[in-house]
Amino acid sequence: MTQQVASLSQLDRRRRMVVVLGTMLALFTVGMDQTLVGTALPRVVASLGGLGLFPWVFTAFMVTSTTFVPLVGKLTDLYGRKPFYMAGVAILVVGSALCGASRNMEELIAFRAIQGLGAGAVMSIAFTVIGDLFAPAERSKYVGLFTGTFATASILGPLIGGALTDYVHWRWVFYVNLPIGLVVLAVLALGMPALRPIGQRRPLDWRGFLLMPAVIVPLLLAFSWGGDKFGWSSGPVLGLFAGAALALVAFTWAELRAEEPALPLHLFRNPVFLVASLVTVIIGVAMFGAISFIPLFVQGVKGATATNSGLVTMPLTLAMASASTIGGQVIARMGRYRWVTVLGLAVVPLAMFMFSRLDQGSPRLQVTLDMVMLGIGLGLAMPPLTLAVQNALPHRFLGVSTSAIQFLRQIGAVMGVAIVGSQINAAFARELPARLPAEAQSLPPSVLAVVQQRDFLLSREALAGLQQQFQALGPGGESLFQQVVEAARGALATAIGEGFFVAFAICISAFVVGLFLKEVPLRRSLLTSLGDVEGAVPLASDGPVPSDLADAPRDEGRQRGGTGPRVAEGTGPGGPAPAP
Repeated sequence: MTQQVASLSQLDRRRRMVVVLGTMLALFTVGMDQTLVGTALPRVVASLGGLGLFPWVFTAFMVTSTTFVPLVGKLTDLYGRKPFYMAGVAILVVGSALCGASRNMEELIAFRAIQGLGAGAVMSIAFTVIGDLFAPAERSKYVGLFTGTFATASILGPLIGGALTDYVHWRWVFYVNLPIGLVVLAVLALGMPALRPIGQRRPLDWRGFLLMPAVIVPLLLAFSWGGDKFGWSSGPVLGLFAGAALALVAFTWAELRAEEPALPLHLFRNPVFLVASLVTVIIGVAMFGAISFIPLFVQGVKGATATNSGLVTMPLTLAMASASTIGGQVIARMGRYRWVTVLGLAVVPLAMFMFSRLDQGSPRLQVTLDMVMLGIGLGLAMPPLTLAVQNALPHRFLGVSTSAIQFLRQIGAVMGVAIVGSQINAAFARELPARLPAEAQSLPPSVLAVVQQRDFLLSREALAGLQQQFQALGPGGESLFQQVVEAARGALATAIGEGFFVAFAICISAFVVGLFLKEVPLRRSLLTSLGDVEGAVPLASDGPVPSDLADAPRDEGRQRGGTGPRVAEGTGPGGPAPAP
């Protein structure tokens, strides 16, 4: 018997689980890819050279992956998920192979940009596919599970990357993606049907697709370079901000006039989408701004010997994975998401405040408990925001709305690292001179320059080298070295505390905005109407149409002039579904 499939939810349970498995593997690959490289970079630089270019290994990946997220989300709404999903995985695999074969740093940066394109496509589509597979009332369980998968990959990435670098070769940090990616491609090719949109073909918004990167790229570069490579008031940073602002004006003008806009601005009229978007940006600023500097505290202030952030932040990531999974189950049972989200938004600022109270004397156990608290808050708060948006909007906006939330979170992350990092840098520069002993003022300029950079606290090799330089100063050199190290650690602890307090203030605003999140009971039907269906392809199946679709209003699409297909060979509570 042939059945017209209007949604992935019409697949039998076995094939749905195959798609879930493929999507989880794809997310796992991207999650590892974002953290694998950090542990291998010293070996990469030693092999390829180009030390001054190594920040671009991260920047190139971040810019292309973030830019591509909203574009792919819209394209999948127009032309279907599968071709772009498989293309994203294929680009990620090809980019990984090219990275592993890089002959110099310039090639590695270019190929990392290609990797970012694939990663952006996968991240954009993965959480959208959950929306195609399951109705909102059931979807929360899988959103939490997928969030946990990504978090687990973030833990294992540095560990696997370190092991491959130490015992095989740094090139295998990239090659490890190849077998996983090929498995994902096979699973998606065999298990995921291609649902092609039908009806009147909608025009592509070329102006919007061209202007969107013109807004995103200079904005990301401004936040990446501001306060670090260039001052915030420097010409390059101000020029990038000005360019982004002009492009934003042009983009808004184009989108308001487009027949099928790349980013439908009217989505922001929906109160759930508006609040979720604001909270996502704000919590992204605080979350990534803080998480990025937890390893700095543990290693720089407490002197931990962990050599990668995966080990340092493991309590946070495990707590986040567990809380997102449990929160998803609770939401699925209750059919409501608001109070779980608000609870998470209340826990996050409490954790940030506790972090801001840490100092040199704080025990490592306290740091771990604070990380667990932060992980619980983030695990409860973040996944429901995606679910709330998917539940509040028509199915035909599923791709663009889901990718918009992912995109805004990444924008917030870049902003957060810049804002909190600038605060920490300024506070460290202010605190260190006040804490250094008077004898330190007579240190050779080369030694004093090292002391003024906090990075020497993160490496045992750098500390040992600095200690030798102090010992060469004479009998009092060792004592002076110990005083300088303690002064630097004290200054860094104070600076990081101030950075976390900034994150705490930002999180309070996220909690306040989150209180305005409207509770829309989770729909038990996949589509808000049959007119929202994006397409159908024949699929051999003897099973009935799932209740997700059978419960949907049958004539709403026709009342609105919808062109969506009807579902054949199905029965529902009200009798047989209309014939095609």
